[in-house]
Amino acid sequence: MSKTPQNFVIAIVGPTAIGKTALSIKLAQHFNSEIISADSRQFFKEMAIGTAVPSKEELSAAPHHFIQHKSIKEYFSVGDFEREAISKINDLHQKHPIVVMVGGSGLYVKAVTKGLDYFPEVDANIRENLNLQLENSGLIPLQEQLKTLDLEAYNTIAIDNPQRVIRALEICIGTAKPYSSFLTNSEKNREFKTISIGLSADRSMIYDRINQRVDIMIANGLLEEAKSLLPYKDLNALNTVGYKELFAYFEGESTLEFAISEIKKTQDALQKDNLLGLEKTTQLLGSIMRLTLKPS
Repeated sequence: MSKTPQNFVIAIVGPTAIGKTALSIKLAQHFNSEIISADSRQFFKEMAIGTAVPSKEELSAAPHHFIQHKSIKEYFSVGDFEREAISKINDLHQKHPIVVMVGGSGLYVKAVTKGLDYFPEVDANIRENLNLQLENSGLIPLQEQLKTLDLEAYNTIAIDNPQRVIRALEICIGTAKPYSSFLTNSEKNREFKTISIGLSADRSMIYDRINQRVDIMIANGLLEEAKSLLPYKDLNALNTVGYKELFAYFEGESTLEFAISEIKKTQDALQKDNLLGLEKTTQLLGSIMRLTLKPS
């Protein structure tokens, strides 16, 4: 009996504006394959400009999946993504031995490659109350609350990401157990092998690219896009960089110049964390091939 050919997923991770999309397209074309997007911000069809959704030319260069397939009004969790992405990958492997996946956060990539830990359902009112605390008092009190309830989670999750903090807190409060106690790190069996590629670069190079990208977003209509979404600003999907800063401007809390500078500053801080976090991503994904880009 002949051995069944091995299927692969090539997972590309790295900070914003480093060139993950371009690399994923080149790999998909080379292997005559298709691309799974694991960027949770790009799932939503109302958020095109502020999430740097691939251009029409890029989308036509290779088939993409999980790009603008949901509305911000729809709930779509990382668990939902895991189930749907695995189903799609299994379908694609019927005709392509290699599928390309591009992140996105390490969490969404890990959900596909290794699976997620199980968390019990908790009362939705807990998250609503935590979101109100975030809106009224900011992130620091929530961080301190998590530090008290679960020091291990405080030291390991992306503590500057409000949704990660709120997720950990709602589990702590809803179950009366530490969030970290549910992290088993047990891997699910997958019918494919993963090849992980992590892109990195000098921070100043990424910062320049981020500034350019934000300026292009503004020129392409980010203000108009964000203004159209202002009535939905309390939705989780919109609690993200590039939108929340402009919502504050629209509501008279800042000037436009300050809002744009905050977008750039926040993006830069996130990418600093992402560069430092490649080691954490390595822990999530296992072995990872690191490629460092140099200025041309």
